[in-house]
Amino acid sequence: MTGRIDPPACGFAGPVKRSVTIAGHQTSISLEPAFWAGLEVAAADHSLPLNALIAEIDALRIAAPDPPNLASALRSWLFANVSQ
Repeated sequence: MTGRIDPPACGFAGPVKRSVTIAGHQTSISLEPAFWAGLEVAAADHSLPLNALIAEIDALRIAAPDPPNLASALRSWLFANVSQ
């Protein structure tokens, strides 16, 4: 049965890989465009460059008892912060 929900405004899209620098080291992260857009908005809201926001989330991730991979941590952080 369809019609009860709408597709996302940005459409459905697979992950896009970007290179970011965290603590002076380059790494690649694959996220869907909606998550990249959310991170950019969150970075602006926190008056941080995107790399700095990702680095802060990465530091929180590493301190977790059972750290997930970085992409999962970014998605989880965004979901938790947008859902509040």
